[in-house]
Amino acid sequence: MTTDNATPFPTSTASPSVKDTPAAATVNQVADRADAAVDEGAAAGHDMLDRVVQGAHQAIDRLAGTAGPAVQRVQDGVHAASDAISQRAQDAREMGDEWAESLRTTVRDNPLTAIATALAVGVLVARLTR
Repeated sequence: MTTDNATPFPTSTASPSVKDTPAAATVNQVADRADAAVDEGAAAGHDMLDRVVQGAHQAIDRLAGTAGPAVQRVQDGVHAASDAISQRAQDAREMGDEWAESLRTTVRDNPLTAIATALAVGVLVARLTR
């Protein structure tokens, strides 16, 4: 076996650089196109995001416009119910006061009847609780 110091691939100092080859130019064109496509995709994505955000804002505005009157109707109903309950409570207090005054008047006018009635009720309650 002989040892040769020869290189397996000949090299020359006059060979063209990689940047000057047709393949490198094609790669550069493809890279430029890819960059342009990425930029277009990013712009399209940004536009789509803007449209989605705008649509969401419009939907929220529509919901707010619809919910506002509904909330107002509910508030009006609650106020009306509260007023009605307050009025009925006031009416019940007045009716209780009227009955109490009527009972006082009856007891003042008929004291013996009131005592007899109270005694009868007391006896009845005593018998029922035995």
